[in-house]
Order: sequence, then structure tokens, then C-alpha cells
Amino acid sequence: MTPNEKSKVLSEALPYIKKFFGKTIVIKFGGNAMVDTKLQQSFAKDVVLLKLVGMNPVVIHGGGPQINESLDKLGKKPLFQQGIRVTDEETMGIVANVLNDINKEIVSLIKKNGGDANSYSSKDTIEIIKAKKLQIQEKSIDLGYVGEIVSIDPFFMKHLTDDGVIPVIAPIGIGSDKKIYNINADVVASKFAEVLKAEKLVLMTNTKGVLDKKNNLITGLIPKEIKKLIDDGTISEGMLPKINSAVHAAKHKVNTVHIIDGRVEHALLLEILTDQGVGTLIKSQ
Repeated sequence: MTPNEKSKVLSEALPYIKKFFGKTIVIKFGGNAMVDTKLQQSFAKDVVLLKLVGMNPVVIHGGGPQINESLDKLGKKPLFQQGIRVTDEETMGIVANVLNDINKEIVSLIKKNGGDANSYSSKDTIEIIKAKKLQIQEKSIDLGYVGEIVSIDPFFMKHLTDDGVIPVIAPIGIGSDKKIYNINADVVASKFAEVLKAEKLVLMTNTKGVLDKKNNLITGLIPKEIKKLIDDGTISEGMLPKINSAVHAAKHKVNTVHIIDGRVEHALLLEILTDQGVGTLIKSQ
């Protein structure tokens, strides 16, 4: 990049830096960006830069592919009901270990790229997410150790924002029964965005964003438009949990929600600090 190009990028980003200074940005880190080395580095650099220019990024991560790989090595076939992973006691142990490893790797990656981060994944730190067993309409189906969020303790954020630390949070919670529960990472990210009164929620995925029936990117949506797209089948399957989480956040005073293409290098910066964007922007109205 030439000096003139760098100057142009900076001048375009400056208004956004000023606008979002001191604001909380919740980021769901998932998809190809989690397993591609180049994209991992790109993500870490983006998060560190957002922190350096005065924003407060909070990272929630998934781990589906890595969990499936670990189960496969043990000869245990993944089982899903209504898109939710059925999690028996053995599987929950595997899930917890994999998510803990991923969490530590993300923290290490952020530190290697000049930032500071704190891990929230082990038994002594998941107390911030209180959970209970998830029950679905078909009561005959037992999802095992799958949870839904009861509450989130936001007080962990104070010293992190004051001390310049980036929290990295695994999507697991603890119940009043002291059991650990696996929770959908998009749902966790949406709830954190609500509780922390975030300016933005960014959900990284493996598609361009929300697509129409001709596979063209829809760059902007509001909840009532989303309902029509769900009703006519345009939005279905794997996009449903993301879009439902996005709508939840938008309806709970998160100013904007972004579903972005995590396969694009520096997708976070492009979406937050430029007019270009790399996904679908969802507003409350």
C-alpha cells in the first residue's frame, strides 16, 4: 500500500473511529476464520486495532468444526435435533475441552498481535453465564447438556474496559445444579450485546451475509422484512439461528447488527470502519 493509499484509508476510517470511540462491539468469531491461519491473523489484528483506537471489542467464539473433529476421532457421531447438537455427558466433556483449547488459542493470537486478552472458558470463569437446561417443544426429545441463558453478569467488563483487556468468551454456562451447559454461540453473542448495551453485534459466517433467492447479497434489513424472508423460505436452515439472534439484539437496543463474510480478510475493519462493508446490516427499524 502506497503512502497516498494509507492516507486515504485513514481519512475514511477517522469519522467511524470518532463515532464509535468508547463503544462496545460484540463479535461472534466463527466459520472459516477460525480454522484458516491467514484469516485467524487477520481477525486478531482487526480486534487489536479496534481496541487501540478506543473501542471495546468483546469476542464470543464457536467451535463446531473442531468439536466434530474431536468426536470423529473417538468414533462418536455428532447428533443434531432441530439444528441443535445433542450433548450427552461424554460429549459435553469433549465440548468443554475443545472450547477451552480454542479460547486459549484466540487469547494467545491476540497477544501475539500486540493486544491483551483474558480467557473466559474454564469452570472458574464461566460463572458469568448462568444457564439452565434447554427444553424444546417436543418434550420427548432430550438434548442433554444443552443450555439456555438465564442471566449474564456484566460486571466482569469494568476492569477489562479500564485496563484495556479484550475478553474472549466460550459459549458455555453453569446451572444452579452446578452442571455445565453448551449454548449456541450466536445466541450467547446476541445476549451479551443486549446486556452490555453494545453499539454493534457482528456475526461472522461462511457466506456473504443474508442472500435472496437468486443468491444475491441483501445489504440491509429490518425485522419486519426478515419475517417475510423467513415465511417465504428465503432464510432457512443454518442462517436461521444467526438471523434470530440478530433480530433479538436489534429489538433490544443494539443499534446495528452485522452478519458478515468471515472468509474476507480484515472483514471486521471493512464492515465497521468503511462505507464498503462485507455483509448484511440489520437495524431495529
